Amino acid sequence: MYEIKQPSNIIMGKNSCSEFRFDDNCLIITSQGAKARGWLEYLGIKNFLIYDKVESNPRIEICQDIIDEFSKSKISNVIGLGGGSSMDVAKYVGHNMKKNKILIPTTFGSGSEVTRISVLTVDGQKTSFHNDGMFADIAIVDPYFIKDTPRNILKNSAVDACAQCSEGYDSKSGNIYTKFLCKKAFDILEDAILNERYENLPKGALITGLGFGNCSTTLGHALSYVYSNEGYNHGHALAFTTRVAHEFNASIFSERFSNIVNKLKFEKITLEQDLKDAADIILKDSKHLMNNPHTVDKNDIINLLTKINNFD
Repeated sequence: MYEIKQPSNIIMGKNSCSEFRFDDNCLIITSQGAKARGWLEYLGIKNFLIYDKVESNPRIEICQDIIDEFSKSKISNVIGLGGGSSMDVAKYVGHNMKKNKILIPTTFGSGSEVTRISVLTVDGQKTSFHNDGMFADIAIVDPYFIKDTPRNILKNSAVDACAQCSEGYDSKSGNIYTKFLCKKAFDILEDAILNERYENLPKGALITGLGFGNCSTTLGHALSYVYSNEGYNHGHALAFTTRVAHEFNASIFSERFSNIVNKLKFEKITLEQDLKDAADIILKDSKHLMNNPHTVDKNDIINLLTKINNFD
């Protein structure tokens, strides 16, 4: 038996944010670039509160700071506007403040707008929180935001989505629904990247979130977090960790994923941490490793990390 979960209201299409009627007195959680990029004006909200200090790999303490700062304010709902980090913070905050959540991606890769997962840094380690209460009440996917996306952000977001749907397809927790969505998402993303039809990335990322959000990512994500802990962007790390993971798992996406990584031209990554210590950390990530299609031991992980370090 399989259970499928997703937000009850997903709105998508060009200008969908500008045409949506937002409530007054919402709390917008975003990054500092939101004002400069004109995002707030585009939403057309007249009266709102804002927290615009979200950074990459946000700490769980930031969420508590926001809750403490705005707990006595009259808030209609919480809006997460930005990449995965802003949406993850908004999901955690909205759930704990018992407010409706509206999630609006401005980079297209995490799929966070349609998942029940919030990834936050706890004691220096990236940690994923899973709870149905963190689903968006409304997810709005508007391609408007992709037009001014810097190249580096675009490619990191795109490869993140490719890693999620291809790992999700291979996951042991998958089913006919998730495999259909993950395969469809990868096809859309692959075409968008290889043929530079970037306006299709939002659709591919949305379908990715619906797919892997109902199963799990696997070995590539488990390997990636030790690189994130050393400051690498999540997508940048996945370009290499999912690549070697797909080779290890003999994934049907292995060659296609490698072609995408080559097209996007990622710089080499190197792990400074002792590889044996890193392997011990990775082995604790049971949420990802238990769903990997093949069993992984410490020696396997050390070999994979060594292979990443030795990439030309």
